[in-house]
Amino acid sequence: MRKLDRYIFARLFTITFFVLLILVCIFILIDFSENSDEFADQGATLEAIWNDYYLNYIPEMIRLVSPVAILVACLFLTGQMTERLEIVAIKAAGISLYRLALPYIIFGLSLAFLVSYLDAYIIPKSNAERIAFENEFLSGRSDRIDRGGMYRQESPNTIFNVNHFDPNNQTGYRATLVEFNENFDIQRIMTANRLDWVDSLQSWKADGFRERIFTGDSFADSTNREQIVDINIIPRDLTRRSSDVYQLTYPEAMEYIESIRRVGAGEINLPLVQFYGRVAYPLSILVVSIIGFALACERRKGGKGFYIALGLVFAFIYLAFMKVIEPFGAAGTIDPIYAASVPHLFFLIVGIIMLLMTKK
Repeated sequence: MRKLDRYIFARLFTITFFVLLILVCIFILIDFSENSDEFADQGATLEAIWNDYYLNYIPEMIRLVSPVAILVACLFLTGQMTERLEIVAIKAAGISLYRLALPYIIFGLSLAFLVSYLDAYIIPKSNAERIAFENEFLSGRSDRIDRGGMYRQESPNTIFNVNHFDPNNQTGYRATLVEFNENFDIQRIMTANRLDWVDSLQSWKADGFRERIFTGDSFADSTNREQIVDINIIPRDLTRRSSDVYQLTYPEAMEYIESIRRVGAGEINLPLVQFYGRVAYPLSILVVSIIGFALACERRKGGKGFYIALGLVFAFIYLAFMKVIEPFGAAGTIDPIYAASVPHLFFLIVGIIMLLMTKK
């Protein structure tokens, strides 16, 4: 059985590798054919396109198509063994179908842990560089969530508003900070025509600064052309994008989500669904390993082509289920963690049932 395990591992690895290679090449060719004119119009060189865009896109491509690659590998290898009656011979030798499924499950788990590690610490950096390239050379790729009239809760009793924020220069225009007391009476109003983020000070420099402090029935005004202002808001709190979570490691993403809660920004369910989706996504590799083996370990009319076609139908339904349920989590209709995990758990149960119903 050890020799058979090594054979299955080697074959699964080889087939998965070649399927990944083919899918990545197809993806690059399609993407380049769609964007080549825009690359040329924006003045991107071939070296920059390859080094800054596609080399940084490949890790994300591998993450996305890994479930499909391992599904095809499981279907192809198991279907081949079924057509050659090798599985019949293995069962006749006293080896149970569950024991035969073990190397598939171990291979799926190994690849799932590898993809999870890459997605947690390696892929985000590549995504950040790729998205920076897209923002520079591909028009219409803006995914900013906050554009104007932004409100943030600087502290429990303080509301901060900025009319417009330029993320490239890290500059805010027409900013207002209002501080309340315990009775919700206004204590202080601070306004600035312009706020510039100073990296060296990790603080804001206000231009056209004005402060009004209320005491009882009176108030005191003070103005200053330039002044350093310490507020519990940083540029990242004002430049949220729908792709932010994909550019952060798992610890950074958790800190980012916590910062959104801290400043009271809206639409927190979207990054929550994205983060939980990233964490749960590698589970799909294990799921399709079980489904692929269960589908192909019985001999059916049509041969390997039928197995692969049926497996791709399952993969399409799986993906559709994930995409249909995610918007409900982002909208807050259902809990984000359920929106991210329910499709994987559902198809995991389906795969286990299929395996249990397979002829022993």
